[in-house]
Amino acid sequence: MASLLADFGDLSEAEDAAQDAAEEALAKWPEQGLPDRPGAWLTVVGRRRAIDRLRRASRGREKTDQLARLQSRNIDPNQINLEEVENRSFDAESSLLRDEQLRLIFGCCHPSLGQEVQMALTLRSLGGMTTAEIARAFLVHESTMAQRLVRAKKKISMAAVPFKIPPDHELLARTNQVRTIVYLIFNEGYDSSDGTAVTKQELCSEAVRLAQLVADLTPDDPESLGLFALLLLIQARSAARIDADGDLVLLADQDRSRWDQSLIGEGEAVLDRALRLNKSGPYQIQAAINALHDTAATSAETDWEQIELLYRQLVLVSPTPVVRLNHAVAVAMARTPVEGLAILDRAELAESLENYQHYHSARGELLSSIDAGRAKDALEQALALTANPAERRLLKKKIGAL
Repeated sequence: MASLLADFGDLSEAEDAAQDAAEEALAKWPEQGLPDRPGAWLTVVGRRRAIDRLRRASRGREKTDQLARLQSRNIDPNQINLEEVENRSFDAESSLLRDEQLRLIFGCCHPSLGQEVQMALTLRSLGGMTTAEIARAFLVHESTMAQRLVRAKKKISMAAVPFKIPPDHELLARTNQVRTIVYLIFNEGYDSSDGTAVTKQELCSEAVRLAQLVADLTPDDPESLGLFALLLLIQARSAARIDADGDLVLLADQDRSRWDQSLIGEGEAVLDRALRLNKSGPYQIQAAINALHDTAATSAETDWEQIELLYRQLVLVSPTPVVRLNHAVAVAMARTPVEGLAILDRAELAESLENYQHYHSARGELLSSIDAGRAKDALEQALALTANPAERRLLKKKIGAL
């Protein structure tokens, strides 16, 4: 998708080309077998199908210009082959491809669109996330997000918004949105919402790689380093998150010997680099919280008092509903469940997280030692909002225990 968008400079054309290629793959691969280079195959077919469509179209200069754009990128519409694609842009080890993908994400964060729409559209078109996954990330209904995406595409079409790589001075102005996109891709990978798996490692790995590229692109930006450190420190625990039966294991119950100490060490080193720049931000604070979790020898030794202080600081700089939820849990762990519940039960927070399963599961957990009936009700609300099978099994176990 990144390669096709770079080729045509038009989001709809690139999406159509990618879908055409996927359709042809579904028809041919079951009979002919998987190609040696599936990514290159899809890109070649997508280009060819798009070129055929452009040639047939009668929309004048716009389509002529798109064909000329291919020529300017040294792509001969009459002579496209797998070797050309593989060697030019689809080698998985090629820094050119990685840089192109990241810069196209920057390009999609066009200032003529609202920030939330920029991020949602990029997650859909280049991040590979479904509308339902994006809606979950933004805590809105799927139908609401679908409408926003449709409106954004109409605006792009009507205003002829150019999806191209912006100059370097404009790239840096869009860094914050790009960091958020990378963070949301990682979150969907780490806590999958569609029920196919507890964790989608390919999304997590892609997000970590993109975070590293953002940090390399902006080496003096402490928040870019903070994001990279945060994802490393969370990813370090991924192997212990699922047991042999495929069930979810909560942080407190994980086998810490399975945590990746090399990733923890790298994350701490990157965080130290960020903190030395002496400009605190939300990603650095979250990284510091996760470093405290990762360096505790046992769950009982976790420094919850320090974690609660860090969450208190995070609420000041990023007072999102999810941050306030996590702060409430930290208050409960550092002090008492009653104090944590007092935060969770505030009307504004309860209303904003009404359709967020982790809010209800957190309430159920804190209520379990206070009122089993109310705890059961909260966990059942969480269960009704959860599609992931492993999360559902965990919630059912907790409800059964009550």
